[in-house]
Amino acid sequence: MSYRAVESAEISPEATIGDGSSLWHLCQVREDAVLGQNCVIGRGAYIGSGVQMGDNCKVQNHALVYEPAVLGDGVFIGPAVVLTNDTYPRAVNPDGSLKSASDWEAVGVTIGDGAAIGARSVCVAPVRIGAWALVAAGSVVTRDVPAHALVAGVPARQIGWVSRTGTRLEEQPDGSLVDTGTGAVHDVIDGQLKEREE
Repeated sequence: MSYRAVESAEISPEATIGDGSSLWHLCQVREDAVLGQNCVIGRGAYIGSGVQMGDNCKVQNHALVYEPAVLGDGVFIGPAVVLTNDTYPRAVNPDGSLKSASDWEAVGVTIGDGAAIGARSVCVAPVRIGAWALVAAGSVVTRDVPAHALVAGVPARQIGWVSRTGTRLEEQPDGSLVDTGTGAVHDVIDGQLKEREE
């Protein structure tokens, strides 16, 4: 098995693309990027050099995934999302000379398995997005997001919790959270979502 790429996709021969992946029009995958199996890279998306991506990820149209981002399995990157990599962005050094790669240190965004980043969101590195978290469309993430958290706004703040399906968990009178789809009951312990063992 191999991957599928349209003719206009620009893929470095030094990139590693997993079996079953699809790369669409005008996307760019840079050198030393590693994409897992069954990934989908949309039109005009950019995957930076050395980016690490797990299996079954989707990067939608015009998203920019700058190095050294690390994405777990099953991560969704919505249209026009930006994962940044420069804490102090400048085009030039203090003396006015053009900055080169050796004049700054890239920092990355890390995204856990199953997490989803909504359309036109910006994740300002270095941040960590926990597994199965959901970043609402148009958010600006400037601090770490716990697993299963729902965050929204500028800057993004936690407004709830979500299940693995992405549906919002409903708070009960006893403070527990219920997945209306599966009926699973969860508690928040030390800022983390924990499923009750029945």
